[in-house]
This record gives sequence, C-alpha cells and structure tokens, in this order.
Amino acid sequence: MFWDTIAGVYDLFENIYNGKVNKKLCREVAELISAEDEVLECACGTGMLTEHIAQKCKSIVATDFSRKMLERAAKKCDKYGNACFEFADIMHLDYADGQFDKVIAANVIHLLDEPLKALAALDRVCKPGGQIIIPTYINREKGKGEESGIAKLIGKAGADFKRQFTYDSYRQFFAESGYKNVSYKMIDGRMPCAVAVITK
Repeated sequence: MFWDTIAGVYDLFENIYNGKVNKKLCREVAELISAEDEVLECACGTGMLTEHIAQKCKSIVATDFSRKMLERAAKKCDKYGNACFEFADIMHLDYADGQFDKVIAANVIHLLDEPLKALAALDRVCKPGGQIIIPTYINREKGKGEESGIAKLIGKAGADFKRQFTYDSYRQFFAESGYKNVSYKMIDGRMPCAVAVITK
C-alpha cells in the first residue's frame, strides 16, 4: 500500500514542505475542540492533528487504514493517556450512532471512490449538534483549474487522487451533497488547505 510505503517520510512533507500551512491547520482545528469533547479522527496519518487535538479534548479515537501510519501516530502521541489508536476504514465505521461530539477526517475525501458514503458514515457517528471537520488540500491551481505541481508529483509517486479541488469546487461539493450548515476557511500556502466544518 502506498501510504504504508511513505509512512516513514510523510512527516517531512507535513513539517518541511508544507509546514506553514499545517501549523495553521493544527491551530484552526484545535480551536474547534473543547475539554468535554469525545473525538473521532479518521485517516489520522502520522498523527499531525491528533497530537494537537489530544491536548484539548476529553478523549480521541484516532483511526487510519494504513497500519504503518497508525504506528507512527501512536508513537508520536504515546504521552497522551486520552488517545487511543485503531485500524479502521472510513467507509465502514464500527461505532455507535451519535457517539462522538467532533468527527474529523483530514485530507482523505479526495482519495475516495465514494466520498458521499464516507460523509454519511461520519455524519452517522456524530452527535446531533456536533461538528464534522473536513480539512482537504487544494490540489488545483487558483483561476486555472490545473493540477498543482506538488499534486502531480505525489500522484506519480502513487497517491491515487479521485478528485482535485479548487476552493470553489470544494464548497460546491458540499452544497451539492445537501449539506447546508457548513462554514469554510482557506489556509493559503505551498499546498493550500480548505477546512469545511459541518454542524449537525
């Protein structure tokens, strides 16, 4: 699996190539978390967001479909007693309806064959009044609609992008999916990131 293969070097992309964007993303997401929140994070990768969320929440279940990524995330966050790590598929979440106050899925929607099915799964496990937080890298150039250089490089390396968004097409994706109570924020940088926050 591609993500298992790159698990050992993924932090270099997050911290060096796109460090400025990711630092701001971590702050933005952490600000949405309160001390009483029970959180589910899907596609946690090597734990970049997990580490910041764990400092704020009551508990976090961090999941990923790559065991190597999950191992690195667990090691990075081993000092947080409120964090646990589980192998899970975002398309088939084995959690109770309305179990979590906040549900987070970062940088995964564009990799899925059936993103609407994933959104439905995230929605199901989120409590009424809770929030679904979906940050996603913007891989299309502003105004051109062309694939960004880094997205081309990552795609050639083996990442299987099913969709590539501009900020406008990302907002349109949620609108067309029937989500109305959504706020958006754009974090500009080398590989920009749009953050969608759905309130149930």
